Amino acid sequence: MTSTRQEVVRDYVYLLLGSVFVASAFSLFLAPNQLASGGVSGLSIVLNDLFGISPGLFQLIANIVLLAIGWMILGMGFGVKSLVGSIFLPVVILVYERFEVPAATMNPMLAAIFGGAGVGIGLGLIFKARASTGGMDLIAQILHRFTKIPLHFCIALLDGTIVISAAIIFSLEIGLYALVALFITIKMIDVVQLGITNDKLAYIISDQREALVKEIFQTLDRGATEIEAAGAFTRTRKPMLMVVVRQGEITTLKEIVKHIDPNAFLVVSEAHEVLGLGFSDDKRYRNVP
Repeated sequence: MTSTRQEVVRDYVYLLLGSVFVASAFSLFLAPNQLASGGVSGLSIVLNDLFGISPGLFQLIANIVLLAIGWMILGMGFGVKSLVGSIFLPVVILVYERFEVPAATMNPMLAAIFGGAGVGIGLGLIFKARASTGGMDLIAQILHRFTKIPLHFCIALLDGTIVISAAIIFSLEIGLYALVALFITIKMIDVVQLGITNDKLAYIISDQREALVKEIFQTLDRGATEIEAAGAFTRTRKPMLMVVVRQGEITTLKEIVKHIDPNAFLVVSEAHEVLGLGFSDDKRYRNVP
């Protein structure tokens, strides 16, 4: 799929802004508090303490080497964006080092919270740009290729090894704070990529399909999608309605279902990202998907 010029510019804005977020969170929060929360950045903190190696310089060299190895072994065309990210991010860290910017806080809990959040926001933006900054993900993919170990387990294994190393070299308490930072990072990546929403997704199985659709449309001004469903044991086929509503509408929806069919089967879950009429713009949709 060919990207338009506007999409390319947007991707590079996301990539550069995300790299600044990651580098800033690392330099202002994580590195000063020795919170090695995984990845090449975490490894650079450990090596800095052991051998005095500049974290920014180590990440720059490591990212370039890993990109080259990934290309040779995995045959990946990471593209210009990933190359730019792999170089730009450590360069920003080197700028922080050059000007000796002081830490934002020396409280390890605050550093774990805000550092983890900053890294998560940055990585989320980088992923939205469909790019990467190299690092441990490439090692994980190489490990996955030769060992057949699931990729997510390879990533967890590598990050876990770095966190454990930090706990041994620094202290168990520092290792635990690093885990907190890593957890927050993972959650913030989801927030950036999926968005913050209070929308709810409801699945309804009922014999009163037509009455439910009519009432949902008239009362909530919402459409519904009908899905063919069958009981796993009885093999009885019944239509299942899928309805997306705002958080403030879920109580009304439950009342509608209870009033029309008290025996209906209703499941409500979070809808992390909803795109389309009635949700991504101001117009209310009136067409059933």
